[in-house]
Amino acid sequence: MVHEIYIIDNNNELIENLKESFKRELDEFHFKTVQTAEIEVALKNIPSLIIIDEDTTDVNIVEFCKSIRSNEDNSITPIIVVSSNRDREHVVNVLKTDVEYYIKKPLHEEYFYYTIKNIVGLLAKNRRVSPLTGLPGNVQIQTEMKKRLLNKDTFAMLYFDLDNFKAYNDVYGFANGDEIIKFTARTMSKHIHQLDSSESFIGHIGGDDFVAIIAPTDYDELCQNIIAEFDKLVVDFYNEVDVERGFVEVANRRGIIEQFPLTSISIAVLEVDSKIYKTTLEIGEVAGQIKHKAKAVLGSTYVINKRRF
Repeated sequence: MVHEIYIIDNNNELIENLKESFKRELDEFHFKTVQTAEIEVALKNIPSLIIIDEDTTDVNIVEFCKSIRSNEDNSITPIIVVSSNRDREHVVNVLKTDVEYYIKKPLHEEYFYYTIKNIVGLLAKNRRVSPLTGLPGNVQIQTEMKKRLLNKDTFAMLYFDLDNFKAYNDVYGFANGDEIIKFTARTMSKHIHQLDSSESFIGHIGGDDFVAIIAPTDYDELCQNIIAEFDKLVVDFYNEVDVERGFVEVANRRGIIEQFPLTSISIAVLEVDSKIYKTTLEIGEVAGQIKHKAKAVLGSTYVINKRRF
């Protein structure tokens, strides 16, 4: 796996030093210089790590870090700031923007090397985030559900899946399909983060499958809001012809043209009581059954346990 690391360093000194430190591992660690003016475009690719050399940038570092954190795709991307500024109040203000590390110059080469390697290694080892959406992956999803079961919590698990997504990829390509997946993640996150954040968790299983864990009373309005925004904006990923007719045409393996509706979203909602469900496997099996009921309905919908709304 290649780890993309962005270096915000306007004189290229830092990136050259890092390439030297990682010279035997450049096939695994890819360092890329990004100018401050280019950051908005660059962040669309969601790097594994962002390193900022404050001394060589021409921006307010606190506001700059806030702007990165406000980017929905990079809200949890690790950030390291290196600087010769040793003022304690300044350091604290930078760290308040959710920067993981503030490293003072002069840099200790070996310390810096292992700091970078350990941050990236921890992400990869735990599969903490999906490289596409920036959301927690399978390991963290399982850990979160197990923790709640052990705590005897009652919660609602929402299983999200896109409908007719393969047909979209066949027509528009995987790169555009990835944009729909990121759009789905942003839409979910936006509405779920409006709930009590202490109760909420969002994860990306992979592909077009997502999971959310929320308080057991919040799901009705949440599902309605997510579906409404998804259906309103997903059409932006299609051309005018497909939007007007409401379907795409795809040739099957026999060369016969088939019609598929525009991509919609199905949500399975399972109320989890730890007195009933003892393992994550049981939860997954029941959630899968509910999801199949939701996907049997044309268009975006959500199903709660065995009832359809």
